[in-house]
Amino acid sequence: MSRLLALLLALTALTFGLAACGDDDESTSGDSGATATETTPAASPTTAATTETTAAKGGDDDTGVVVTGAENLDEKPQIEITAETQADKLIKKDLVVGDGKTAKEGDTVSVQYVGVGFNSEEEFDASWNRGEPFAFTLGAGEVIPGWDEGVAGMKEGGRRLLVIPGDKAYGAQGSPPAIGPDETLAFVVDLEKVS
Repeated sequence: MSRLLALLLALTALTFGLAACGDDDESTSGDSGATATETTPAASPTTAATTETTAAKGGDDDTGVVVTGAENLDEKPQIEITAETQADKLIKKDLVVGDGKTAKEGDTVSVQYVGVGFNSEEEFDASWNRGEPFAFTLGAGEVIPGWDEGVAGMKEGGRRLLVIPGDKAYGAQGSPPAIGPDETLAFVVDLEKVS
């Protein structure tokens, strides 16, 4: 329903933008200093609004995920799945770049996280709900491969979005009942400590 509403709003904005554009040649005067906003008035309001909303929520069309509360490390982020299809590769996107120690293979890392499945579009697990971080040894196979690969290189104090394809998550067996076979998973991971 929300995707249909978004499509209708975008079409309405485009219709009004085209009507306002008319035959005015002023916007294409050939001024070499003109910006994209000046040369394409019909598309600019829609593009600007989309970019602003995406930045505020911490996601984009490349990830298939929007994260609300992406920059507030004191609160649990919310994940919304926007993709129509499952991911075919691991996607790592820093929402907040930390300034502490960098996590590398063999380190013990302590993280807070939220996980959402692409099929259900619902949260299946979150350390935030338990009130304490989760610790594991990076690169030791204690977690799914997408975590070992996705958390490596993060810095303490950072928050990263991981979109993990099924082959780097729970594979063909899934993790019933919450995670289906070959299901893509989205996690927001906060790296609290590296030791």
